[in-house]
Amino acid sequence: MISRIPITDISPIVYFGGEFVAVKAIAGETIIVGATITIEGHETLSAEVCLFNTKNTMVDCQQLSESWPGTDRYEGKITVPDRGDFYFTIRATSTSQYRTVAGESERFPIRADRDRALIGSWYEFFPRSEGAVRNTDGSIVGGTFVTATKRLPGVAAMGFDVLYLPPIHPIGYSHRKGKNNSLEATDNDCGVPWAIGNADGGHDAINPDLGTMKDFEDFVKAASKQGLEIAMDLALQTSPDHPWVTSNPEWFNKRVDGTIAYAENPPKKYQDIYPINFDDDYEGIRNEVLRIIRLWVSKGVRIFRVDNPHTKPVHFWQDLLAIVHAESPDVVFLAEAFTRPAMMHSLGKAGFHQSYTYFTWRTSKQEITEYGREIADTTSAFFRPNFWVNTPDINPLHLHSGNPAMFALRAVLASTLTPSWGMYAGYELYEHRPFKEGGEEYMDSEKYEIKVRDWDGAGKKGITLAPFITQLNSIRKAHPALHRLRNLHFHTTDSEAIIAYSKREGKDLILVVVNLDPSFAQGTTVHWNMDAFGIPTQDFEVKDLLDGTSMTWNPHTFVSLNPTRPVGKVAHIVQVKL
Repeated sequence: MISRIPITDISPIVYFGGEFVAVKAIAGETIIVGATITIEGHETLSAEVCLFNTKNTMVDCQQLSESWPGTDRYEGKITVPDRGDFYFTIRATSTSQYRTVAGESERFPIRADRDRALIGSWYEFFPRSEGAVRNTDGSIVGGTFVTATKRLPGVAAMGFDVLYLPPIHPIGYSHRKGKNNSLEATDNDCGVPWAIGNADGGHDAINPDLGTMKDFEDFVKAASKQGLEIAMDLALQTSPDHPWVTSNPEWFNKRVDGTIAYAENPPKKYQDIYPINFDDDYEGIRNEVLRIIRLWVSKGVRIFRVDNPHTKPVHFWQDLLAIVHAESPDVVFLAEAFTRPAMMHSLGKAGFHQSYTYFTWRTSKQEITEYGREIADTTSAFFRPNFWVNTPDINPLHLHSGNPAMFALRAVLASTLTPSWGMYAGYELYEHRPFKEGGEEYMDSEKYEIKVRDWDGAGKKGITLAPFITQLNSIRKAHPALHRLRNLHFHTTDSEAIIAYSKREGKDLILVVVNLDPSFAQGTTVHWNMDAFGIPTQDFEVKDLLDGTSMTWNPHTFVSLNPTRPVGKVAHIVQVKL
């Protein structure tokens, strides 16, 4: 029921499953709150938004102002001071020579997570490839946690702060895949890490080829010393050899003939993987998954990348993640959900802290602008994006040429549009060969075989994007404006080949201009929306954070970016001198 003064169309709020669920935030984040507020007659209104903690103590209260005269739309800002659970309410008052009346909205929850839930630079590698050696006869000795530890300083030196590992558990033998997804594996094929489980154990065990549990614990500690958090894969599926197949056959879907159905994600088929049936023993499965999560949390893991969460019931995730949050509020879950938008959004509302996105397939100026506005404005209350430039599953079509400028410009976009971005190993070496023309699978995919990479040799030859990636991550760390999602603003350019956007947090104002054409120089005029900057309409001084150049720009700035020079330039990332 509406209050005495109707307060409607409130944002941001998240309504899901018959109740209001928490708007996503982190400590120190400022959120714009809006509402439509009306009253009968011609009386003057005043309004405010107030933030309370769980003890009902007011921690912030700010005036709302009408965003445009005569619209009855009011906006204001509140700042979430600390981690934890809060709620906000909007109050309105009308006072005349005759009376004073007041109205108040419902209470709407906000949850402030730790910073890593919003901000992070992610790097993915397969431990079995790090430190792997190719013998003279062509055979390969795979890496282990011990050898992979030697790669940690290199990852940290590039400025990454999260290292994501594909599943590290025993791999099944039944229907094991061979190279390039072959259905016939040889004795030397190592199998797909997502085909979890054999006689050595399941989701609570370490693949003996990688080492022991003690080796893993030492690896986590070594990563922490380098400033890296380990993100672990949580893949709720099994190989036909997993212990659950024998101990809990009711957890799997049966065909008419009684056999267990393998996983399919049309047009892909996963003959080496069994999906889980969550309907016949829901509590049993939930409790087992909780046991697994608690085990790895006890080993120092505080981040889980969840494989294909959209193929499991959403209410399962809402239930599971609520329990984990109550026990371990530091734990962060990233949804690997390349699926329909409604499902991706439902997973965010159910409690996932972050999600993979469609960024990988957004390439044109219009596509990037529309998607950027969606994730920064429309869905930011419940959906935190993590922009990945590639994954073991996705070798994007735009990378197939191997053009280094394309790799560079996509890294600029991913690392500056959103607070979290990710990169799979090999990107910095410009790995790009597709399995087939027009397809997005890598040739000789690391999912099916061990990769031997010469990191040092590539660096000595200069065939690496690593120095540029290091520079991008350094810029990210130094500038609070790049730590926020909701502050993204796009600006008009006269060319479809050049995109421009800005981010501001306090006195930190960052402008980004990117040439989306990796093959040719492009020039255009950028028409900066000075109101979005909050600075006077006049010339302003900037410093390019990529090359250190100082320049004078104005509201209509001509820029030229040439990616083809010996030292190509695909972007300007500048800080405005305020």
